Amino acid sequence: MQQLLAPVKAFLGCETPDAWVEKASNPEWLQDILIDHCNCELKAAQTALFLIRKYAVSPESGAALLAWAKPYEEFVYHKDRDMAAFLSRTGKKNDLELELTPKAGFAHGEELIAKMVRLIKEEFHHFEQVLEIMQARGIPYSNITAGRYAKGMMSHVRTSEPGTLVDKLIVGAFIEARSCERFAKLAPFMDEELERFYVSLLRSEARHYQDYLKLAEAVAGGNIDERIGYFAKVEAALIQSEDDEFRFHSGTPKN
Repeated sequence: MQQLLAPVKAFLGCETPDAWVEKASNPEWLQDILIDHCNCELKAAQTALFLIRKYAVSPESGAALLAWAKPYEEFVYHKDRDMAAFLSRTGKKNDLELELTPKAGFAHGEELIAKMVRLIKEEFHHFEQVLEIMQARGIPYSNITAGRYAKGMMSHVRTSEPGTLVDKLIVGAFIEARSCERFAKLAPFMDEELERFYVSLLRSEARHYQDYLKLAEAVAGGNIDERIGYFAKVEAALIQSEDDEFRFHSGTPKN
């Protein structure tokens, strides 16, 4: 595990504050952590879906992607939800049914599609796994507001292409890397089931951040160390500063 985490820690600008780990490992906050973790998995899939639809595929393929995500989004955004019914009809039954057609004029379309489709499949599966854990523990899914983290990162994305796409991919890398680091931080303090689950997520999250970086470098057509360094400082500031809300990617708890 340490070998897997070494490049993740080197990539991030700071470690998660002990105060966040202490609060997140308190059983009183387990429900909030699991619900927000569930939301984070869906948001990660939605981000990848957006990137494919905007940059890499035809409108017909974009519609197929929306249909793929529909059961997950309906479950989250509708007030009347049945966790058991949702879990019984997703999983292997809810796979992408059509082969995606790359959009002409984008040189990196096939690579972006391949990496992001694999990421989406894994994030949907993780979403289902968290829901299964919640269901087994009698924790109902509920809507909670998003924290400041992702919005704070995205506010620094450049507004002209290809800089916009490069920066969005770098932001995606930081979000995945931070998730990986936090799973590792939390695992030793969790019960046996959650410890195994969090450790099992490390490998995919580590690969996700690397996939985002490879795509960013390909789109940029050269070295992206300067932009990585810039976002490392932005991300570290969000993680180390005090945060009013407590979320999976929040900063240092105020209390």
